[in-house]
Amino acid sequence: MSSVKSTQQTTGILHGRGEWATFARLCRWALPHWRRLLIGCAFGLLYAATAGGLLWLVRDGVGRIFEPETSSLRAVVAIAALFPLLGLLRGVADYVSRYLIQWTGNRVVFDLRNALCDQILRLSVLYFSRSRSGDLVSRMANDTMLVQRSVSTVLTALAQQPATLLVCLGYLFLLDPLLAGVSLFLFPVCIIPVLQFGRRVRRDTRESQQKLADLTSIVQEMVGGVRIVKAFGMSEYESDRFMTKNRALLRHVLRVVRARAATEPIIVLIATLGIAAVFVYARWATMPFPHFVSYAMALMMLYEPVKKLSRLHLQIQQSSAAADRVFEVLDTESFVQEAPDAVAVAERIDQITFDRVSFAYDREPVLRELSFSVPAGTRLALVGGSGAGKTTLVNLVPRFFDVTEGRILVNETDIRALRIGSLRERIGIVTQETVLFNDTVANNIAYGRRGASQTEIEGAARRAHAHEFILGMSDGYRTVVGERGIRLSGGQRQRLAIARALLRNPPILILDEATSALDTESERLVQSAIDQLMEGRTVFAIAHRLSTIVNCDRILVLHNGRIVEDGRHEELLAAAGLYKRLYDMQFENGTSDA
Repeated sequence: MSSVKSTQQTTGILHGRGEWATFARLCRWALPHWRRLLIGCAFGLLYAATAGGLLWLVRDGVGRIFEPETSSLRAVVAIAALFPLLGLLRGVADYVSRYLIQWTGNRVVFDLRNALCDQILRLSVLYFSRSRSGDLVSRMANDTMLVQRSVSTVLTALAQQPATLLVCLGYLFLLDPLLAGVSLFLFPVCIIPVLQFGRRVRRDTRESQQKLADLTSIVQEMVGGVRIVKAFGMSEYESDRFMTKNRALLRHVLRVVRARAATEPIIVLIATLGIAAVFVYARWATMPFPHFVSYAMALMMLYEPVKKLSRLHLQIQQSSAAADRVFEVLDTESFVQEAPDAVAVAERIDQITFDRVSFAYDREPVLRELSFSVPAGTRLALVGGSGAGKTTLVNLVPRFFDVTEGRILVNETDIRALRIGSLRERIGIVTQETVLFNDTVANNIAYGRRGASQTEIEGAARRAHAHEFILGMSDGYRTVVGERGIRLSGGQRQRLAIARALLRNPPILILDEATSALDTESERLVQSAIDQLMEGRTVFAIAHRLSTIVNCDRILVLHNGRIVEDGRHEELLAAAGLYKRLYDMQFENGTSDA
C-alpha cells in the first residue's frame, strides 16, 4: 500500500469521526498531566462559584446600602469589604486556572511536536520521496501552532465557563423562574448559525493550512535554488507563483475570519433582546430594585460564558482541522518495520547475498530478480545508464526501502530480521548529493560518531585530504559551514563527507558517485584514501566515471533493473558488451563521465 493511499484512508477516517472525535484524541494527550489539569479545573469551579457569591452579595447588600434605616454603617462597610475580597478570590482562581490549563495545553502540543518529529524520523525514505518537505515543515510548525492556540483556549473555557453558566442560570431561576424562562428563550437560537459557521470554519481552516503548506514549499524551493532562479532570470516567475498561492491563502483565511466575526454580533443581539424582556417584566411584576440589579448583573455575567462557549465550536473546528493534518503523519505506517524479535547484526559480516531480489516503487519494477553474493572484503562496482536501478539497489542494503520480492541476507540472516539501528551502524555512506548540516566542520565530520576525539576527527580529515583546506578556514575545525555546506566548494563538501565515512570506520561502505564533485588532483588523492579504506571491507560503489572502478574486484552492469554483465574490468572489456560501449563512449569523447 502506498503512502498516498494510506494518507487518503487516514483522512477519510478522521473526517468520518468528526471534529469532536479529533479533539477528544487531542485531549487524551493531556492525560499524563492530569494532576495539573485537575487542579486547574478545581480553580475553574472556584472561579464560577465567586460569580454566585457576587450575585448574592449584590441582591442582599444593595438594599442595606441604599436603605440606611435598615442597617448600620458598620454593616455597610462589612458588605463593601466583601466585594474586593470576592474580587481577589475570583482573580486568583482565574489566574491559577488559566495558567495550569494553558500549561497543560501547551505541553500537549510540545509532546505532539516531539511525537511528530520522532515519527518523521521513523518513516521510510520511500515516504519522503512521495511527500513535499515544505508540507511536512508546515505540519510541524504551522499546524501544531494552530492546535496549541486552540487547545489552550478551549480547555480554559471548558474549565471555567460551563460552571459559570450553570451558576448564573441557577441564580436566575431561583430568583424568578418565569423571568428566567422569558429572558433565556432566545439564547438557543444562536446555536444554528454557530453550527453552520463551524462547518465552514473547519473546511476553510483545513484548506488554509494546506495553502500555507504550499506556500512553505515554494519558499523552500526558492531559497534552496536561489542561484538557479537568478541565473535563469526566473525571479518574476517565482514572485508571481508565490503571490498566487499567497492570495489563495488570504482568501481562505478571510473566510475563517468572517465566520468567527459573525458569531459575537449574534450573541449581542440575543443578549439585548433578553435584557429588553427583563425591563418589561420588571416593570410589570414590580420587581424590587436590588433584585432587578442582581438579575441584570446575572444576565451580563451569563453573556460572557455564552459568548465564549458559542465560539468554542469554531475553535474546536479550527484545531481539529489542523490536528487532522498532524494525525495523518502520526498514523502513517512506515514501509520499513523492525520485527519484534529482531536481533543485532553479528560482529563479523562474512557475506551479503541478494536472493532473487525485485523492487518496485509503484507497479513498474525497478529491480528484477537480482541474485548475487558479495563476500567480505569485496569491492563491488555497479555500472549502468540512468534509471538502471543502481542507487535503488544500494538503498536496499541499509533498508531505506524493503524488497518487494526476494530477500537480502547478511551472514545467511534476512536483513528484515535484524535490528535496523544495528545494521546501519555497520554501514558508511557517501552520496553524490553531499549532505552537510549548518554546524561546525568538526561536528559534520563526527556526525554518526558522537564522542569522537579531536585527534580522530583530524585523522579522518587528513586521510580524506581535507585537513589542509580546513586549517585555512577562518576558525579551522570550528568553522560553521552554513546550510547544506553553502560556504564550501563542491569538492570541499565531498571531502568532508568522505572524512565522515572514514571516521565511522564501518565494515560496509556504500559509495554513490563518491568522487564525482572532485577535481582531478583531489580525485586522485581521495581515491587513494578510499582504496586504503576499502581494504578488508565490503564495498558497493556506484560510478559513472569508469576510471574510478577499474581496480574493483567485481563489476555488475545493470540495464532496466537486471544484471546484464558480471565480471572484472578486463573481462567485461573483452566481452564487448554494454560495459565496453560505455567505456568507449567516455574515452572516445575525452571525458570520464558517462
